[in-house]
Parts: sequence; structure tokens; C-alpha cells
Amino acid sequence: MGKNRWLAAAGAVALAGVVSVVGVAASASTPGTVMKFDTMAPVTGPYVGAANPIRNVPGGGLPWMIRAATGSLKSNGHLLVHVRGLVLAEEAPVPPALQGTNPIPDFEAIVSCQSIGTDGSAVSTNVATGQFAASGDGNADINATVSLPSPCIAPIVFVASPTGAWFAATGS
Repeated sequence: MGKNRWLAAAGAVALAGVVSVVGVAASASTPGTVMKFDTMAPVTGPYVGAANPIRNVPGGGLPWMIRAATGSLKSNGHLLVHVRGLVLAEEAPVPPALQGTNPIPDFEAIVSCQSIGTDGSAVSTNVATGQFAASGDGNADINATVSLPSPCIAPIVFVASPTGAWFAATGS
């Protein structure tokens, strides 16, 4: 009976090893979620224009507003952003004819990470997607993969113009 217990124990240890190896392999092949968000803040106030950039990303030249935004960023750089109603604000200095509209036909996303430079210093790294169509109502879906720095600390996702000025950023 002692031999059977030993075989059962050895089998259990072997099975646990196989399960742990399979678990590691599965998690290594599945990218983790770096961040998820369900809100974005529009560029407004002192962030309009180039005077107060966030991580070297200037604000759009006029104030904007946004109805809804969701998205996620995976550790492999896969980025999904869905914006609805990202339009120019209904207030001065936006010209009345442009208020509540999106005059920009294409948006891009910018992912900004704090990281560590080759010399060991703290650096901000910004990576942009290609352009994605945006409707006149300010609706756009961005589905892209960017090359994230390692590490990617405290990421911010911006929805921006093709020239790199942001209209909305993660936060509230």
C-alpha cells in the first residue's frame, strides 16, 4: 500500500507540473490588459492650443466636447477606441457654424507612456496609430496596434488630429 501512495503522490506532483506549465503557456500567449476606459475628457480651457501640452501632445486649437468613449489597450499594443459625439464645443470661440460638428475627416490615436530611457532616465514616449475615418457627428472606431515602450507606465490615450493635436484624452 505504501508503494501505491507513493505512485499516487508522484502522479499528483507530475499533474500539477503539467497544469502549471500549461497555465504559463496560456498566459504568455494571451496579451494582458494594460488599461480599459469608459470615459474621455475633451480638450478645453487652458489645454486648448499649444500653450499647455500634456506629455508633449498639444491640444486642439478650439474647445471640443464628447458624448461617449470606451476603449482598451493590451500589453501587445493592440488598441481599441470607440468615440461618439466628439465634436467642437457649442461655445465661443468656436464659430457658430462649426459648433456641434466635427470638421476633421480622420482621427488618430496617440498612446503616451512614461518609460525609462537607455541612460536610466525617466522619459515620455508617444506612439501614434494610422488615421481612421471620423464622421461629421464625431463618431470613430480606432482598431490598431502600436509599438509600446517597455515599461509602459501610466498610459494616456489621446484621440487626435492627423497632425497630432489632441481632442480627447483618457480621464474625466
